Amino acid sequence: MRTIAFIFARGGSKGLKNKNILKINNIPLIGHSIILAKSIQKIDDVYVSTDSELISKISKNFGAKVIKRPKYLAKDKSSEILSWQHAIKFLLKKNIFFNVFISLPATSPLRKKADVLKCIKLLDNKTDLVITFQKTSRSPWFNMVNRINSNSDNLKLVIENKSKKIYRRQDAPLIYDMTTVCYVSRPAFIINNNYLFNGNIRGVEIPKNRAIDIDDKYDYEIAKFLLEK
Repeated sequence: MRTIAFIFARGGSKGLKNKNILKINNIPLIGHSIILAKSIQKIDDVYVSTDSELISKISKNFGAKVIKRPKYLAKDKSSEILSWQHAIKFLLKKNIFFNVFISLPATSPLRKKADVLKCIKLLDNKTDLVITFQKTSRSPWFNMVNRINSNSDNLKLVIENKSKKIYRRQDAPLIYDMTTVCYVSRPAFIINNNYLFNGNIRGVEIPKNRAIDIDDKYDYEIAKFLLEK
């Protein structure tokens, strides 16, 4: 059983410039993911898929191998799963075969080794994809709203339960947010699907303090504070 971890890190980022190489504890975010992946015995190799020469250089310095990502897969609107497919096909063309695919986004530096191991363990013969999730603080049945139309300041609940009014968050159906802590799947499933939820999905719940996904400067400052504290 061969397992390969991938980190998909493009150079451009509008929400937070140079996001994947920002430093926490003097280590760039991409480095945190590489270090963790290399510390897990079940992971046989670590690859970084990127369009950035700088990210490539940093990744190699931390001991990862690099897959050059085409520019058309590194745009703001590029689908992540297409980059997953590209990386898998790149290795298959080089006769590098493996059984388990792991994605460890650089934007979740607070993950623990145990979180990744739980995800790996959950991938069985009946499971196509393992994701991570956390309890959400907002509910579409209680405190998430939509504008009635784009030009209006009139609002309505995202989901309205017409048969039962919900007055407290505790009474709303329990829902979760997906996190970017870890994804585990098989190469064949990813190659044959452009939509992850086509398959049988299982998940590992992650505590809120380890589930931060760095998307803007506020996420970064919170993650930096928690890791450096």
